[in-house]
Amino acid sequence: MSRILKIVVTGPFGAGKSQFVKTISDIPLVSTERKISRREKGMKTQTTVAMDYGRAEIGDDILHLNGTPGQVRFDFMWDILSREMHGLVMVVDSTAHDTFPDVRAMLDEFLAPKAVPHIVAANKQDLADAVHPEKLRRALNLHPDTPILPCTASHKTSVRFVLSQLAETIQ
Repeated sequence: MSRILKIVVTGPFGAGKSQFVKTISDIPLVSTERKISRREKGMKTQTTVAMDYGRAEIGDDILHLNGTPGQVRFDFMWDILSREMHGLVMVVDSTAHDTFPDVRAMLDEFLAPKAVPHIVAANKQDLADAVHPEKLRRALNLHPDTPILPCTASHKTSVRFVLSQLAETIQ
């Protein structure tokens, strides 16, 4: 039986959320990226200020993917985008150790109002300095039942696997 699921894709600035949604979307990415302010330059030239939207079919399910901004100054969008979500993907840049505390705080914030099925995508696993998912689990102090999967947000098969695993946990 076909289901329509609202999936929120979140994570800190630069984690790979927009790429994750863009890679798997069956439609052109709807994006609200804007030029980055001076104090954040160095990593990338644009940042999401409201949302990214994509849609993907995974098995019989139709997933509406809502990518959030990663910067705390746009956190008002987190609440808006997470309303009535069926599942959550937390994208983590496995090479950016300094963002791990932010990941833990964001995960708590998104799941505090209502625990929903969620999964952690340990992104950038194709890079030599990526933290192994099990070491990342310990660094994030994740519950043993929280799924954490290796991911490369620019590889469709990798993103599809993460989303299929999440969809399987949604009742």
